[in-house]
Amino acid sequence: MAQSAAGGMRETSHAPVQNITAGMALALCGFGMLSMGDGVIKSLAGEWPGTAVAALRYVFGAMGLGVLLFLREGRAGFRLPKPGAQLARGFFVALATLAFFVSIFVMPLATATSIQFINPMLTAIISAIWLKEAAGRTTWIATLLAFVGVLIVLRPNFAELGWMAVLPLVAAFGLSAMMIANRSVAGSGGVLLMQFLISAIAAPFLILASIAGHFSGIEGFAVGLPGWHVIGVCALVGVTASVSHMLIYLATARASAANVAPMVYVQLLVALAIGMLFYGDFPDLVALGGSVLIVASGLWLWRRNKLSASIAPSE
Repeated sequence: MAQSAAGGMRETSHAPVQNITAGMALALCGFGMLSMGDGVIKSLAGEWPGTAVAALRYVFGAMGLGVLLFLREGRAGFRLPKPGAQLARGFFVALATLAFFVSIFVMPLATATSIQFINPMLTAIISAIWLKEAAGRTTWIATLLAFVGVLIVLRPNFAELGWMAVLPLVAAFGLSAMMIANRSVAGSGGVLLMQFLISAIAAPFLILASIAGHFSGIEGFAVGLPGWHVIGVCALVGVTASVSHMLIYLATARASAANVAPMVYVQLLVALAIGMLFYGDFPDLVALGGSVLIVASGLWLWRRNKLSASIAPSE
């Protein structure tokens, strides 16, 4: 699932050049691995519902992270600081994962991935509305341009899929809300605990969604016994996603979040390559132009925020 570089990143300043290079390389590997995992998940389309795949992936993720947390810190490591905010983090990441996994089963991987890159703009706007944080003219213009890009990308998919086509937008909203919830728990625990809690809380929400889908009578959401291939893929992606997030965290320990943030867009390149090579999804030029507009809006907003941050201390 596409991730925003803002989520969970630790800011450092004045990092040596070699550390910045190493950090950017780690970020490239981490973000690229996330899209590879999404590509593997897409291979399960038609074998098991996306709701059930999302649930099993997070069950495996929570189990693995729980074992690591126990080995590292013992029983004392299992804490629940700020339970309300933790519940919000788990719910919103469950919403984002559910919407994204179902979307890549019915549309090209690169399409779903590109729409999620509206995430930074959504986060800024939600923060302005919910947290009363200032949102400058740049933020609003970048958001408007990104939404135009989303409409361009959705154009052929909406005609074919109807309202199912907006699922990547729902996923982007879930990620944005999760990142705002992340701010509430910042500093309340180590990165391993925070990763475990978000997986452990998301898993029950996804299990409930899977059960609801099964009994909804909607075609394609009935959950049968999974084959070993399905189980293996969910376990593999549970591991690779956790490794990816760890690599991204390590990247920000060596460089700054501002240096690492643009690396997130490697996900779109990897998704395009996977879609063309393995699924025969070749985007038309108009849809590709919409993706470029979304990415350009995000990069513009990142650049303006970086400049503002560099000027602020001297004021």
